[in-house]
Amino acid sequence: MFSRKDIEKRENLGLATFAMKSCHSKGRKFKEKEHPYRSTFQRDRDRVIHCTAFRRLEYKTQVFVNHEGDYYRTRLTHTMEVTQIARSIARALNLNEDLTEAIALSHDLGHTPFGHSGEEALKELMVDHGGFDHNFHALRVVDQLEHRYPSFTGLNLSWEIKESILKHGYNPDNHNDLDNKQEKVGEEAEQKQLLINDIFSRFDKNDQPLLEAQLVDVADSIAYDNHDIDDGLKAGIINEKDLMDVELWRFAAKKVKEQYKSFDNCSDDIRIAQTIKFLIDMEATDLIKTTSSMIKRCGIVTVDDVRKAKRWTFSFSPKVARQKMELQKFLTMNVYKHYRVTRMADKAKRFIEELFRSFIGNPLQLPPDFQNKIPEIGLYQTVCDYIAGMTDRYVQEEYKKLFNPYERV
Repeated sequence: MFSRKDIEKRENLGLATFAMKSCHSKGRKFKEKEHPYRSTFQRDRDRVIHCTAFRRLEYKTQVFVNHEGDYYRTRLTHTMEVTQIARSIARALNLNEDLTEAIALSHDLGHTPFGHSGEEALKELMVDHGGFDHNFHALRVVDQLEHRYPSFTGLNLSWEIKESILKHGYNPDNHNDLDNKQEKVGEEAEQKQLLINDIFSRFDKNDQPLLEAQLVDVADSIAYDNHDIDDGLKAGIINEKDLMDVELWRFAAKKVKEQYKSFDNCSDDIRIAQTIKFLIDMEATDLIKTTSSMIKRCGIVTVDDVRKAKRWTFSFSPKVARQKMELQKFLTMNVYKHYRVTRMADKAKRFIEELFRSFIGNPLQLPPDFQNKIPEIGLYQTVCDYIAGMTDRYVQEEYKKLFNPYERV
């Protein structure tokens, strides 16, 4: 029988000295009895998987809205791809896989419907009411908006997971990023401010994130670069001829062709799938090798060394970093700014803007459980929470119910 203490012992003996161990966690906001057979981070992972916000990721947009087709990535499939990439890299570097998985599974819990266009809409609508940031909203989700336990609100995740959510995607070379985020929420409802104060009081914003958190951040970029190529090709927004102008794709396509001499008899879909697979593997391998060298070069031995480092430890080699930047510029110009994607984004913003203004104008249209929150957290924050938690499909249904006179409400 393998107990939690056995898991912790195995972590202490087997993981790298700079990996975060579950027995060294700063714990949970509300004290709970430890589980006999699961570590702290394993319980965090399980709580995320079983929460409502995680299930809703299935019908939240990554780039292409849900009704455009069943093939395209959603927030959920993206999250699973990030988790797979991150766990593989964590294993190679002897980091804590359970912690890495928990961070990866939770990193997008705060995203709105309709991807970044939905977030931009809520930022504009909330500009005079504390703003909107998907990382802070993810903290609201795991600390307040989920209701699954009788003795506390939220999921009561460990301190390390919540810190990793907060620091996901922030610029490690500009510590003012977190200051700016804190300033944006200064006018929010009292309950939200209490959450922010609580989070900021328990970690140093100048500390670098854990290696497991840095890893998820970079795995996120590996995943979306490559699946956005795949989705863009499937949608007919870009083609292989366009991609041949990108150094990374050119190199990958050449290597795959050399590796599989029989590609003349294969479909384009198989060849493209193998090229994308090669790209992911190449980026992950470069990341593992470069980060391993960085750990040695910077003399990183402990978690505290990671925290106090002058820069992130996880990084690509200069060559791959340059090539990856070129690929991202290509995707920005040819996929994210494509007229079809722009139309989808603009339409999505109109959906959210009109719903938001309608609910603000007449809060009695909100479901009763959200109406009951207004005295506690304010009207604007209540409406923001309601819309941010919606799926793409639910936004469209609510829109029809409010604005189509022939739709049943």
